[in-house]
Amino acid sequence: MKCTIQIYPYRLIFRRPAGTSRGVYVRRDVWYLYLTSDDYPGRVGIGECAPLPNLSCDDFVDYEKRLRQCCDHVEQTGSIDFEQLRSFPSILFGFETAFAHLLSGSYSFHGNAFNRAQCGIPINGLVWMGSYDYMHQQIQQKIANGFHCIKLKIGAIDFDEELELIKTIRAHYSADSIEIRVDANGAFSKDNALDKLYKLSKYDIHSIEQPIAMGQWEDMAQLVKESPLPIALDEELIGINDLIKKRKLLDEIRPHYIILKPSLHGGVFGGNEWICEAEKRSIGWWVTSALESNIGLNSIAQWCSTLCNKMPQGLGTGGLFSNNIEMPLKLKGSRLWFVNEE
Repeated sequence: MKCTIQIYPYRLIFRRPAGTSRGVYVRRDVWYLYLTSDDYPGRVGIGECAPLPNLSCDDFVDYEKRLRQCCDHVEQTGSIDFEQLRSFPSILFGFETAFAHLLSGSYSFHGNAFNRAQCGIPINGLVWMGSYDYMHQQIQQKIANGFHCIKLKIGAIDFDEELELIKTIRAHYSADSIEIRVDANGAFSKDNALDKLYKLSKYDIHSIEQPIAMGQWEDMAQLVKESPLPIALDEELIGINDLIKKRKLLDEIRPHYIILKPSLHGGVFGGNEWICEAEKRSIGWWVTSALESNIGLNSIAQWCSTLCNKMPQGLGTGGLFSNNIEMPLKLKGSRLWFVNEE
């Protein structure tokens, strides 16, 4: 298919600084792809390329130049070279989204129940790092909004204060009514991680994401064996783009869960590989966004709608930006809905 691709840089502005153990985000640079083809006159396919600074394996200084080279190749061939783009997950995901949008002629990529507004995707309520009072306020708001799964980013304030926050939830809500997930973003050291996991386990925590920093496979594997809490891998999957390496990581660490972010972990193509290999090993999984705008978020939701995973997904980031792109997505209670365009 002969096609033309234009690149449009865009800077997203957070409504409020978003804190993680790796730092605080106040702005977010992304690149939108506009794909057109004479085979589909009057249509445009829009994709989002959104590498996370100092985290994505394809976070290059000359990112736009590399992106343009990849676009030139797609223009010449008329298709996505998935093998060539394994090492460029954010770029691959942008192409996947743009082609899906162009071919469908709509932001609705599939004719399923999600796109007919017959069901919503269950999601977790995300609590960002901040002061004790700010995090407590977020928890109360998420529960009041109807969320049954709360995810807390931890590792930036005093650990005892974080435990106190979790304790306040459990004082009023059992694990049957409110599921608690925590995300350390690798903030614990390998020397104190197990002790912290035991302290967290007193409060019926569903799982903890990435307790220690990525790249410590032997230590992570040992932690998985000894942990009283299920451990989910997130950052650990970054840069593991080859199928053989994916199998090796899962076999050596044996996590309880993996968390898939298309912009970081190989696009939809790579995400499906991870899911296939995880399920062969009875490893659970769920999908989440990686601070994309609504363009990327919709694409992830479209993918999720085909996966039949009933666990809460991590797709609650649509309201983070003051200048987000309007999309037919709407949050109702603890579910993300696609609002019909007609």
